[in-house]
Amino acid sequence: MSKFPIADFLSSIKYPSIYMLLCWIIFLSDSVFHLQLYRFGVSPRTVDGLWGILFSPFIHGDIGHILNNTLPILVLGAVLFYFYKPIAWQSVLWIYIISGVWLWIGGRNNAVITNYHFGASILIYGLATFIFFSGVFRKHKSLMMVSAFVVFMYGSITYGIFPFDTAVSWEGHLFGAIAGLLVAFNYRKEGPQAEIYQWPEEEVDLEAEYNRQLEIEAMMEQEREQEIKIVYHYKKSTDSNEKGK
Repeated sequence: MSKFPIADFLSSIKYPSIYMLLCWIIFLSDSVFHLQLYRFGVSPRTVDGLWGILFSPFIHGDIGHILNNTLPILVLGAVLFYFYKPIAWQSVLWIYIISGVWLWIGGRNNAVITNYHFGASILIYGLATFIFFSGVFRKHKSLMMVSAFVVFMYGSITYGIFPFDTAVSWEGHLFGAIAGLLVAFNYRKEGPQAEIYQWPEEEVDLEAEYNRQLEIEAMMEQEREQEIKIVYHYKKSTDSNEKGK
């Protein structure tokens, strides 16, 4: 019985854990010292809001917000670094940047009151769609099982990309999901790939094949020589001549 790869598992969950630890430190510092860090969220189409592209995934509004994001980040992040380790960092980076830029361009912003978008959910949606579509694009059985696991665990988050609840940044969810899909398509030929089985080619012994052909021809020649030849002779009967005499 093979042992569970503890070292690989710990390595895969290390980086998501560090990220969420930073988020918790920032959240607790903001709560205790009233730093109003929400101002470092994405404020669409404003110069100051550009900082949010970098900082908004580290900021959370309340305890419920950060609690809801902690477990999905740990699970999806561990899955990403375990199954897609060769392309994990570049995938996260592109999802991070693309979704943040799109949110700055297309997110809601009130003309009177400045709106801020923040939270790790933008990465959650990006990672979920990346992991799901990566398995589909690669047609890799094991990775497709991982995709099915993601759907089973977090399929309900699909509702978050629609404007059912205007109190949440559904635009961030939507742009994160689209970014994850595009990054999965871009890296579909990198990282783990489905095995393509090839039937082993049989080696042909040319000399043996030539000798076999000679033996077949010799046998056929021998059979022709042993054939029984039946010859028919025609002889005209003389009975009619004798009756005429």
